[in-house]
Amino acid sequence: MKEILNEHFSGERALFQRNGLRISGTVFGEGESPLKHNAYIELSDCAFDAKYPVWYSEKVKLNNCTIRETAKEGIWYSTEINIYNTLIESAQCFRHSNGISLKNVTFTNGDETLWKCANIRMDGVKVKGDYFAMDCDGMEICGLELSGSNAFDGIKNATIRKSVISGSDCFWNCQNVTIHDSVITGKCFGWNSRNIMLVNCTVESLQGMCFMENLVLKNCKLPNTTLAFEYSDNISVDIKGSIESVKNPAGGLIRAESIGEIIMENENVDVTRTKIVCG
Repeated sequence: MKEILNEHFSGERALFQRNGLRISGTVFGEGESPLKHNAYIELSDCAFDAKYPVWYSEKVKLNNCTIRETAKEGIWYSTEINIYNTLIESAQCFRHSNGISLKNVTFTNGDETLWKCANIRMDGVKVKGDYFAMDCDGMEICGLELSGSNAFDGIKNATIRKSVISGSDCFWNCQNVTIHDSVITGKCFGWNSRNIMLVNCTVESLQGMCFMENLVLKNCKLPNTTLAFEYSDNISVDIKGSIESVKNPAGGLIRAESIGEIIMENENVDVTRTKIVCG
């Protein structure tokens, strides 16, 4: 591989269609598309100011790099992207990309980031921003810390472990998602989703888990959770502790130590399809 050390690039398409590069200590300054249509690129201790820094590229590795706020729409239409120990300050960083591995990565402005991507691995990632990870397929996540609304809208085939997620309306319109040993806070968790399982989780939600199908909660806690499970069908819920209120589940089993209020309206649901066990 050809080595590039301590350089400064600016302008448009600085390293267009260059392959087999090992780049370190380099700044991609004012301009756009410095790495476009590239392959087999390794970057370490580099910084990006240029817009659209990595597009239509494959087999790209970044270690200890910074993608600054000006580097808009950072990594799009790319495959086999591995990023470690890196700070990403720009919004909308990933779109339409496949084979993404993120380890010890921090997104300070993760708004509208990681949209319509596939085959994603995240370990020790921190995110602040709204609409993170929309319409992704195939996710393995561990140790995520996320603060922002409307995260994980429309994802499919995901497993999440040991994570803390805060912000309203997360995990809407999802399919085939399993969450282990995690804490989720914010109103309206999980609407319109199906085939969702939570194990050893704590979920705090106003009107959470409504309009869902095939929902399983195993050994979970629901503190400060009100009006839960409205119109959700085929649910199997095992709760440690209490639920403040449950409203009009469409069918299934709910077990809890106590439920503050149970609202079952014959004119809206068939109340015989739901079994509720307290104590």
